[in-house]
Amino acid sequence: MFTLPLTNPVLVFALSMTLFLISPMLMRLLRIPGIIGPIIAGVIIGPNGLGILARDQTIELLGTVGLLFIIFIAGLEMDIDGFKKYRNRSIIFGLLSFSIPLALGTGIGLILDYSLAASILLGSILGSHTLLGYPIASRLGISKNKAVTTAVGGTLLTDTLALLVLAIITGAATGELSISFFITLSISLMIFTVANLVGIPFISKFIFRNIGNEGDKVFTYVIVVLFISAFLAIVAGVEPIIGAFLCGLSLNRLVFDQGPLMNRIRFTANALFIPFFLLSVGMLMDLSVLFSDPRAWILIGCILVGVIGGKYLAAWLISFIYKAKSEERNIIFGLTIPQAAATLAATLVGFDVGLLDQSTVNGVIIMILVTCIIGPYLVEKYGRKISLMEEQEPYVRSDAPDRIMIPMANPETMESLLELGFVLKKNTTKDQPLYPLTVVKKDVRSAEGDIASAEKMLGHTVMYASGADVPVKLVTRVDHNIANGITRAIVEERATIVILGWEGKRSTRQRIFGNVLDQLVEQTSQSILIAKLGHPLNTTKRIITLLPKGIDHATGFKEALMRIKLMTNDLGAQLICIVVDDEAAKYEQYLKEIKSNPPTTVKEVAGWEELYLEPSKQKNDDLIILLSARQGTVAWHPELEVIPGKLASMNHETFIIYYPQEEKEIDVRGTTGTELPKEMLFKNDFY
Repeated sequence: MFTLPLTNPVLVFALSMTLFLISPMLMRLLRIPGIIGPIIAGVIIGPNGLGILARDQTIELLGTVGLLFIIFIAGLEMDIDGFKKYRNRSIIFGLLSFSIPLALGTGIGLILDYSLAASILLGSILGSHTLLGYPIASRLGISKNKAVTTAVGGTLLTDTLALLVLAIITGAATGELSISFFITLSISLMIFTVANLVGIPFISKFIFRNIGNEGDKVFTYVIVVLFISAFLAIVAGVEPIIGAFLCGLSLNRLVFDQGPLMNRIRFTANALFIPFFLLSVGMLMDLSVLFSDPRAWILIGCILVGVIGGKYLAAWLISFIYKAKSEERNIIFGLTIPQAAATLAATLVGFDVGLLDQSTVNGVIIMILVTCIIGPYLVEKYGRKISLMEEQEPYVRSDAPDRIMIPMANPETMESLLELGFVLKKNTTKDQPLYPLTVVKKDVRSAEGDIASAEKMLGHTVMYASGADVPVKLVTRVDHNIANGITRAIVEERATIVILGWEGKRSTRQRIFGNVLDQLVEQTSQSILIAKLGHPLNTTKRIITLLPKGIDHATGFKEALMRIKLMTNDLGAQLICIVVDDEAAKYEQYLKEIKSNPPTTVKEVAGWEELYLEPSKQKNDDLIILLSARQGTVAWHPELEVIPGKLASMNHETFIIYYPQEEKEIDVRGTTGTELPKEMLFKNDFY
C-alpha cells in the first residue's frame, strides 16, 4: 500500500486533497498567489521529485478536466459588452500583445536551435496571458475602467490566436499540414463555431426555461455541453480547449456571475479539478535538468525577458497611441503579464507531441511562477491609484446599508424572486444578507402551526441561496393584515428594497395589483419592485425601461436608474429606455452619469397611446421595467394605475413595476403604541 509511487486510489486522492488545502495557505504566507501552491507541490512529490505520486492516467484525466474548466470559465467571464465598446482599442492591443511576444519568442527559439515549429509554438506561448489579477481590479471597483476593459478585450484575441497557432503547429508536428489541412480546418472550424455560438444558446434557453428551478439538472446540462463541445473540437481538428472556450462564450449571457449556477461551476472547478491540473503541470518539471544542463538557465532567462519585454512594450504602445496615463499603462501590463491557463495548455500539448523538451517545460513553469507574482502586485498597486483618481458618482447614496427583503407567499415563484434578489444584491452592500419574509395571517395565539409551515418554506430559500453563496436572514411575522405585517417587518429590519411577486391578476377594479400589494405601496416609502417573472432572468436579451414624465423628480430615481443599468450589465442584456412625453436628452445625461455602460438606446414617445405600441413589440426574452410613481408624487399619472394590468393582459410574461424610494412622512399612530423615527413613519392609518 505504501510502496512508491502510491497507487491506492483512496490514499492518492486523500494526499492530493491535503496538498490542495495546505499548499495555497503556505503560498499566501509568503505573499505568493495561491495558484502556485499545487504546481510547487507537483514538483516536489512528482516523478521527478520525491516520486510519491506518478503522473498516471488518473492524474492526467483529472488534470485535463481542470484545464477545460479553466478555459471554460474564462469564456463565461469574458466582458463581451466591454469588448464591443472598446472594440478597436482591444483589437489593436490584442494584436500587439500577441504579435510582439510571438516575434520575440520565435526569435529566441531559433537562436537556441529549436525547430521552426517549436520556435513559433514558444512564441505563441509567450503571446497568451491569463487575467489572474482581474479579481483584484474588480474588488477595487475599476473593472469598467477603459484600461481594464482594453486588457480584458485583448485577452479574447490573444488567447484565441494562441490556440489557433497551437492547432496549426500540432497539425504540422503530426505531419498533417497541407493545403487540404487548412481547407478542412477552416470549414470544420466555421461549422463548429456556428454550431457553438448559435446552437448552444438556442438549446440552453429551452433547457433553462423548462428545468430552470432544478439546480442539479441545470449544472449537469452545462457540464454535458462543455465536454461535448470539447470533444467536437477534436473532431473539427483543433484542441478541446478551443471547444471549451467557445462553449463558455456561448453561455456567457445565460450564466450570470452572481447566480447559483455560476457558483456551482466555480466551486467544482476551483475546489477539485483545477488543482489537479496545476498538480499535473508541476509533475512535468524536472529540477535535475536545471543543474545538469546550463543551457536551461539561458532558456529561462530568455523566456522571462521575452514575455516581460513583449507584454510591457505592447502596454506602452497602446498607452502611447491612445494617450493613456502611466497608471493605466501599468495596470494593462499587470493584467496581461501573468501566464497560466492558455500557457499551460499550449505547453502541455507541445510537450505531448514532442515539440518541446523538458528544459522548455521547466522554463515555462518558472516563467509562470514569476509572472503570477509580478502581475497581481502591479494590479493591486496601480489599481488603487486609478480607483482614487476616478471621479466619484455625481449623486450621493445613503450611508445606511441596502437591505433587500423578499416577502414569500408562493413556493413556485420563490426561486425567481430570489434570483432577482441575487442580481440586485451584487451591486448593493456586499455584507448584508437577503431577508426572505413570510407573514402568517392569523391570531397570535393560534398561529403556531402556520408559523411552522411558513418556516418550512423559508427553509427552502436557505438551501437555494446557499447554492449562490448568498447569506440570508429568515423573518416571520404574524398579523391579521398581510400588508401591515410586511410593513412592520420592513421597519423593524430597516429594509431599503422590497421585492414582491405578482400573478398578473387584480382582485377588484379599484386596485392596481390587489389589496395587499396596493396597501404596501401606499404605506411605505422604500423602493418596491413588484415582479411578474415568466422566464429565467439569465435568458433576458433586452431590458425595456419605461420612464414616465417627471419620474426624475422622485427621490430615488437616480438610485433606481443605477440599479437598472447595473442589472442590465450583469445580465449581459441591452438597455432600451422609452421616455414618455418628456425630453430624451435629459435622461441620456442621467444615464451617462452612471459608470456601468451596457449597450443603451433612449427613445422618446409623445404620449401613453404611442407607448403601448412599444411594449407590444416585445420579444419572449425581454424584460419590461416600468419606473412608476406613488399617488400624490410629481411623476404620478392616472395611466400608471392602468399599465400593469395592460401589460398582463397583453401576455407580457416578464415585467417589473419599480416604485423608487420616496421621502414621506407616514403616520403610524395606533400601530405599535411607540414612537418611530420620522423618516420611518407611514403615510396613512390603515389599522
